[in-house]
Amino acid sequence: MEKDLSNYRKSYEKSELLLKDAPENPIELFQKWFYEVDNFFVEDETNAMTISTIGLDGFPKNRVVLLKRFTHEGFIFYTSYNSDKGKAIAQNPNVCLSFFWHGAERQIIIKGIAEKIAENLSDGYFESRPRGSQLGALVSNQSEIVASRAYLEQKLLDLEKTFEGKEIPRPAHWGGYIVKPIEIEFWQGRPNRLHDRIRYQLQPDYNWEINRLSP
Repeated sequence: MEKDLSNYRKSYEKSELLLKDAPENPIELFQKWFYEVDNFFVEDETNAMTISTIGLDGFPKNRVVLLKRFTHEGFIFYTSYNSDKGKAIAQNPNVCLSFFWHGAERQIIIKGIAEKIAENLSDGYFESRPRGSQLGALVSNQSEIVASRAYLEQKLLDLEKTFEGKEIPRPAHWGGYIVKPIEIEFWQGRPNRLHDRIRYQLQPDYNWEINRLSP
């Protein structure tokens, strides 16, 4: 089956990103864009981001995860350390995050180094999760082959009985990563494909070099 997509195109006209408006620190611009999208483009899942890793087989792999916190130090998400992404990060912590907010016609691409956060921080977030999500972290050996859906559902029922009326402990194989950025690019769609691209690159003195890129 074949389908010609050559006529699929959209004109981006909602905003602009000028170099004179770029703050010295990219996290400030990230925060501004994040809250604008969160408040005015409710159709977007604002904290959904794609994380790219280099797998043990040497191939890049992308998947969508949820950003749970960001600070001036970096971007935090949670997962199983035994998952494909966890194993990939253990071998090569160089990762890429990307956000695409179609409603705002904006994209952000973040290159950075991933590292585990402190265990007490993972404990605190795990305790804040709904019990169903806590149990899900215990049920799933993420990325491993599973016999059937029924097996997972039965395992969940068994764990619900085991922990009825009890606190659910955070599994040792589950926790948070922080991605510390070394480069952040902001993309704002513009008419005629003359998009705005502003790139921040971290320098040895920990200041950011800012440049406009050709679209």
